[in-house]
Amino acid sequence: MDKITYAGESFLTGSAIAHALLDYAQALAQTASSAMVPIPTVDGAGQRVRSEILLGPASQILSTTVSSEVAEVEDADLVARLSEAANRLRLDGPAAPRPQLEDAAAEEWPEYEF
Repeated sequence: MDKITYAGESFLTGSAIAHALLDYAQALAQTASSAMVPIPTVDGAGQRVRSEILLGPASQILSTTVSSEVAEVEDADLVARLSEAANRLRLDGPAAPRPQLEDAAAEEWPEYEF
């Protein structure tokens, strides 16, 4: 599990999700682009919720590995989409097509509060 610190707030998400998010943020910064990214997270009460993160060239994000009694948050499809989007940005620049992250979130995470 990783703790993401962003805009003065922190939340937990799966380690693979955190790493893919940071990779995508780096690709967006390299191309002076931005994107809104919904990810599954865990709130302070241990409930699974969805967080939306605005990533852009000036985003300052910190990911720290933490131990937690909460089960690891996993979403292999999201990790794949973020990785593909990051790779496309690096190859095609800001004109690269963006992944449909927002539409997929509600369908893929029915157990999360929206």
